[in-house]
Amino acid sequence: MTSDTHEDALAPVTSQPPAPKPRVTAKTKLTGREARRKRRKARRRGEEILAWFLVPVIVLSLWWGVNAVFDFFGTTPSTVWDQLMMAKKQLDKRGLP
Repeated sequence: MTSDTHEDALAPVTSQPPAPKPRVTAKTKLTGREARRKRRKARRRGEEILAWFLVPVIVLSLWWGVNAVFDFFGTTPSTVWDQLMMAKKQLDKRGLP
């Protein structure tokens, strides 16, 4: 087994600069992974832009809806809260949990 070992000095390795990555142009076709990554990036960007518009619209519409319900019943949120606290006090006086 010792006759198979190579005990001479190692020869220096010539370093070659890394090959430049090929540019993606209209002529070169994207691989499946690259195309999927590109679609995913575009979709995420679109979802982010859509979210910046939809979230405020949803929050404002919920606020408007709650105010419309209170106006319909002729009350205000503070009045409802005060009545809930009054009911809680009554339940605490009775000793109910």
